[in-house]
Amino acid sequence: MTSNQEPNQGQTLQQVDRVVIRFAGDSGDGIQITGNQFTMTSALAGNDLATLPDFPAEIRAPVGTRAGVSGFQIQFSANDIHTPGDEPDVLVAMNPAALVVNLKSIKRGGIIVVNTGNFKDQDLKKAKLDSNPLEDGSLESYRVIPVNVNERVMEALADSPLNTKGKERCKNFYTLGLMYWLYSRPLEPTLEWLADKFKKNPDLVAANQAALRAGYNAGDIHEIFQGQYEVPKTSDLPQGTYRNVVGNHAVAMGFVAAGRLSNLNLFLGSYPITPASTVLETLANYKEYGVTTFQAEDEIAAICAAIGASFGGALGITTTSGPGMALKTEALGLAMAVELPLVVLNVQRAGPSTGLPTKVEQSDLYQALWGRNGDTPIPVVAIASASDAFELTIEACRIAVEYMTPVILLSDNFIANGAEPWLLPDVDALPKFPAKFKTEADDKPIYDRDAKGARPWIKPGTPGLEHRIGGLERDNKGSVSSDPENHQRMSDIRNEKIRGIAKELPTPEVQGAQNGDLLLLGWGSTIGSLKRCLEKATDRGHKVGRVHMRHLWPLAPGLDEIFSRYKTILVPELNMGQLVTLLRSEYPSHNFVSLTKVTGLPFLTSEIDAEVDRLLA
Repeated sequence: MTSNQEPNQGQTLQQVDRVVIRFAGDSGDGIQITGNQFTMTSALAGNDLATLPDFPAEIRAPVGTRAGVSGFQIQFSANDIHTPGDEPDVLVAMNPAALVVNLKSIKRGGIIVVNTGNFKDQDLKKAKLDSNPLEDGSLESYRVIPVNVNERVMEALADSPLNTKGKERCKNFYTLGLMYWLYSRPLEPTLEWLADKFKKNPDLVAANQAALRAGYNAGDIHEIFQGQYEVPKTSDLPQGTYRNVVGNHAVAMGFVAAGRLSNLNLFLGSYPITPASTVLETLANYKEYGVTTFQAEDEIAAICAAIGASFGGALGITTTSGPGMALKTEALGLAMAVELPLVVLNVQRAGPSTGLPTKVEQSDLYQALWGRNGDTPIPVVAIASASDAFELTIEACRIAVEYMTPVILLSDNFIANGAEPWLLPDVDALPKFPAKFKTEADDKPIYDRDAKGARPWIKPGTPGLEHRIGGLERDNKGSVSSDPENHQRMSDIRNEKIRGIAKELPTPEVQGAQNGDLLLLGWGSTIGSLKRCLEKATDRGHKVGRVHMRHLWPLAPGLDEIFSRYKTILVPELNMGQLVTLLRSEYPSHNFVSLTKVTGLPFLTSEIDAEVDRLLA
């Protein structure tokens, strides 16, 4: 979809394959709203896209400082893409701090739109700059577009009844209008969104809409740019109905679907924590689908309430991040010992301790695999992307219900807040896994097991099936037991049940060369960069394959045979090499090479590609 307005005389309309834009400014500049609106509009225009919201780590850093810079990057394309892009083509910088923080990542020769209204001496001082970048020659490698957004917004809203502060808050929509003009985006979706979002305040609707139109018209009236660009509608994605989806929202919908597929009511016990809180907020809106949400007083209460719900016959789930996982550890052991279904979503963030709560990392894998006292085997499943989150959430719930076990579902900050097109599934074709409750007493032990090693699920109060649960070791009849041989037997049973899950897991699919010099092996949110690296390596004539692991414990069958077909296996991780530790333990005869990054940012394609070149040289 393109604008109906023709470029001015002397200006051109040029088609481009893909574009990367980064909006950056202070937390109060509405950067995330701006980015989300550009995302929604591009999705409606039919482009493939991927986003990277980048929040400040501080709740409210001082205005105009580097610590307070908020960013939003989007890559949108006419073709299938996998990442938010390495180097932005355009940076929209609302103040000096936003400019200096993001400058090093902008493509040489790229466009930098600068709000000159925020480049006064005090603004430069807040950003810890000794000179003005607009005057000292440091931006000579870029095409700088200076725009006094503050002044132009005031001019556009001269007749608005809003006060000065209210008018200033509209400046993000002026810059959004500029970008809509530059890349031939329609105004209508955002105009409609504003009308609905602020419908209780007509003056606010009118002001933001006027700022949006003023920014759009400035592209023509002031001839700010040399011309417009157009990114055609994507044509190489699979046919079907798509919607734009954010990772945490997809997880929430996956939980709701799992409740329907298992014929169970859903209970979420959760304590708010960045970046998992939006799952709680989203599920709170699904009461009509048998969902109960409970905001507990702390992480321990949240998971214990979820375990209690599972004991009562619901599907108990709890959501958190790394610090919360540490607090849930003892209760996780309890859920494993009493063998009740439970799904724990860990949306990982950079650590340790409070760490960088708004930044991305994959450093909780050790914690998920082994972070409990005793031998406490728990299945671990990892989401790869926002569009993958729905399916993997259902998979985690299926394992929990069918094997009567807690399951840890790993996501991360990049997945949680990122957005991409999602091909809507055929809901009627989703495989069902209805829960089975034991309702009749018989002469079998209370903990008599099925072919999968799962013990019966018995609702409390079922006549003749009264039994104890708790953290103390018990025997197969449910009675507390401190017998040494019994503890050995029960530990073996629990371990074999979890390892037995591997029997039904599919062998991961190998993309690219089925054998050769190098295998790219990833898990979680590294998938986009690895897909792109495979494409680039293949184009250069290398025999490179790619595998992405979704089941991290137990490991899927067939991996040993796959690894044997490649000389080297490169494992990029946003941690210090945690998956490699596991792989070297389980498959010691293969050559695993670790590539790590813990900057709080996802891998750039170029970073992995450079290591691919080094290994293949």
